[in-house]
Amino acid sequence: KRQEYMGNSVLKVRGHCSFPQTTFRHFSMASSFDYDLAVIGGGSGGMACAKRAAKHGAKVVLFDFVQPSTQGTTWGLGGTCVNVGCVPKKLMHYAGLIGNTLHQDAEKFGWKVPEFTHNWEKLRETVQNHVKSLNFAYKNGLRSNKVTYINAFARFSGPNEIQYELKKELKTLTAAKFLIAPGGRPAIPDDVPGAREFAITSDDIFSWQKPPGKTLCVGGSYIALECAGFLTELGFDTTVAVRSIVLRGFDRQCSEKVAAMMHELGTNFLYGVVPSQITKQDDGRLLVEFKSATTGEPANSDVYDTVMFATGRNAHTQSINLPLVGVNVLPNGKLNCVNEQTNIDHIYAVGDVLEGKPELTPVAIQAGELLADRLFAGKTKLMDYELVPTTVFTPFEYGCVGLSEETAIQRFGEDDVETFLFEFCSLEAAAAHRTKHPSRITSELDADLSPPCLSKLVCLKSRDLQVVGFHFVGPNAGEITQGFALAIRLGATKAHFDEVVGIHPTDVESFTAMEITRRSGESWVASGLCGGGKCG
Repeated sequence: KRQEYMGNSVLKVRGHCSFPQTTFRHFSMASSFDYDLAVIGGGSGGMACAKRAAKHGAKVVLFDFVQPSTQGTTWGLGGTCVNVGCVPKKLMHYAGLIGNTLHQDAEKFGWKVPEFTHNWEKLRETVQNHVKSLNFAYKNGLRSNKVTYINAFARFSGPNEIQYELKKELKTLTAAKFLIAPGGRPAIPDDVPGAREFAITSDDIFSWQKPPGKTLCVGGSYIALECAGFLTELGFDTTVAVRSIVLRGFDRQCSEKVAAMMHELGTNFLYGVVPSQITKQDDGRLLVEFKSATTGEPANSDVYDTVMFATGRNAHTQSINLPLVGVNVLPNGKLNCVNEQTNIDHIYAVGDVLEGKPELTPVAIQAGELLADRLFAGKTKLMDYELVPTTVFTPFEYGCVGLSEETAIQRFGEDDVETFLFEFCSLEAAAAHRTKHPSRITSELDADLSPPCLSKLVCLKSRDLQVVGFHFVGPNAGEITQGFALAIRLGATKAHFDEVVGIHPTDVESFTAMEITRRSGESWVASGLCGGGKCG
């Protein structure tokens, strides 16, 4: 005979000792509601939570509906990441890298490369075919996990009731608990005439029917730089209009390194200006007038084939009637949650709608799965939003985990922060003598590309040089940073890095041989080495 309790309970078995038990059985609820959990939003976080909850025995329904972009673009199940974010972005980034390899490296390494051009339509087809295959796989994933999927726009009509329209019929259903996971959408300013009518966003670029041609990317965000980066590498004349600084919130030295390398590769930058008006000309091209971002005074103007705004994203929480059920919504549409719980006990949220949390797919997935574990399996583990690794997929990528140098100094004081630096050229790029974009070369002596790689460790002297910030600019930064994120989470010190034997000759080997600090005043730019390592 035994007694079972959900949550942190005591399991009592006759004839045996009592011992703590987090959970003993899968979730089940004798309920008058139609579902145990209703999820609004079929992106990464919503699907992860729905499938995990269903595995624990909960009866789950998931709603997903894509409202068209300002240019009429729509997509399938999977949210931003798979349709108009991480996945198509990475594929187009890869396409750009292939072009750079063909142009810069192939002949130097013995390949006879014929004349070649890029076909935007073929790239678009390849990317969209893969995206659609993922849409199909995600539908199957929900089905195999016995999650009810409804392709309809859902909104609250009562404390435990959702209203939706399906095949022109208004329907309702009830649930014991709700998850808000609609993600976000790109922001387009209403005060710039012509912006909403003629400009595109990241919602459109990956399925844009025609080659973008001469393109203006508005914004200094990672989305703006990533898109500008692969467009430049694909051969399009690309300009980035930056209000103030690029990659706000990231390490300043690394951010400026990324922009500097993009400039050398041919991307144009306009600093301190924003569009004031966009006018469509008779030939279909777009005349963009700029103004000073500080004074508002008229600046220059130029004509582009495509204008893309990447000036931030808005939480997609409007129109789902959150105020009706008492959920406090911030002016920016986001939700202040404690452990993914809103101010209403039975309503939760994950992903980009959370205030002050990283807007990253793996964060939403993990938060969603852990929430389902707590709600339906009696587990207690909470999401840890600190030390989350991320990467900016510019031509030379930038990966980081932990604190920027500026944040570390602000938090711990300049005297306690020791920063180790190493700037160098990858072995392959050095051997090929990669050059700058022709428009950036001022003389024969100025042709070579600057050392593109920057390795950086931000350490605390008071903690035996514990590494609190890991940063790398260079090829494959995403792959490199993912591995080192574990070391940073485990509290690695500079001594631990020094004890590691490097893999030779690699870029990441640089982190095993860093000796120069910013405080020393010595130059951290190396030359003549084997990439990030030592040749002798």
